Amino acid sequence: MTDVIDLGEFGDGFREDPHPVYARLRERGPVHRVRLPPPDEHHVTWLVVGHEEARTALTDPRLAKDGSRIGMVFLDEELIGKYLLGADPPQHTRLRALVSRAFTMRRVEELRPRIRQITDELLDGMLPRGRADLVDSFAYPLPITVICELLGVPEMDRTQFRKMSTEAVAPTSADSEHDAFVRLAEYLTGLIEDKRCAGPSGDLLSDLIRTTAEDGDRLSPGELRGMAFILLIAGHETTVNLIGNAVHALLTHPDQLAAVRNDLDLVDGVVEETLRYEGPVENATFRFAAEPLQIGGTRVEKGDFVMVGLTAADRDGLRYPAPDRFDIHRDTRGHLAFGHGIHYCLGAPLARLEARTAIRTLLQRAPGLALDAPPGDWLPGMLMRGVRSLPVRW
Repeated sequence: MTDVIDLGEFGDGFREDPHPVYARLRERGPVHRVRLPPPDEHHVTWLVVGHEEARTALTDPRLAKDGSRIGMVFLDEELIGKYLLGADPPQHTRLRALVSRAFTMRRVEELRPRIRQITDELLDGMLPRGRADLVDSFAYPLPITVICELLGVPEMDRTQFRKMSTEAVAPTSADSEHDAFVRLAEYLTGLIEDKRCAGPSGDLLSDLIRTTAEDGDRLSPGELRGMAFILLIAGHETTVNLIGNAVHALLTHPDQLAAVRNDLDLVDGVVEETLRYEGPVENATFRFAAEPLQIGGTRVEKGDFVMVGLTAADRDGLRYPAPDRFDIHRDTRGHLAFGHGIHYCLGAPLARLEARTAIRTLLQRAPGLALDAPPGDWLPGMLMRGVRSLPVRW
């Protein structure tokens, strides 16, 4: 019988800095049976903390994303509908092909001038104040504005949407999580219906409503709601944390900050090293063993839950020397911050573009940027990795 490690026993320290715990687990082996901390303490899962084992697990077709393959139905899919992260081939292949027809690299590149404009407008409003919470004033409004404009979400709805989405990905309790998904489902249903009635308008959601494959296939109402959900949630929550984590890492590593200030071409290295060192997604969403298998020499039985640790894997010393050192000159190739395989993040190019633009412009326009107080609490749960607030001055 494999011992179950109760991650809740590590207390608040685990939420604030899980990396020492992951390091101790890696010393004992690449795969462990764990009980998740509150509010998810009812979940027991295999946790993969080794880089090579995580990379392999992310592409293993025996590890299903669709819970129905082991008789499970989850809250998000029950209320929202089927979406990419909860689908396996051939359904995943079909859904990804349909969204890829509308969400193209060309469309992302066309956003570059608008991203620069939004960035400058946010800094125009923030910089005269001399100090601010970087999350509220900059890291959050940039990606939420970009993704909402891209999808066609009315500006008046964005404050309401933030509350719902944050509670969905970093719930403070089971009841609040359920309420967030109920309200998100109602909101997205109404938004899609409004767009269907309004006709073509050039935004991504309108295009998805009307996207048709060569064989006439289209997204069903439930699939549209699921696609809108994952694009809106993943399209801003991860980028908020990427920008916040990057600025926090720079401000707590003066040598790295000085280097990038002397050469802003190093901003790309800042973004990639942040993705490796303190990525915005701590762990990939659950996978399920559709049949017995071995991961890193550990036997996993059919029906078992498996969680792939992205930040744990990216601090594996077997893959990255001195993994706990933040080094913007490092070769970060192979990091798993955006996943790997068929579920590799569809929005990775947009997240990179926003983060690079945000950090470069911020450092140019606020050369005296510094921490003004300790950062706020780290987000609860084991999905997202980021702080609720980041007080800065300049």
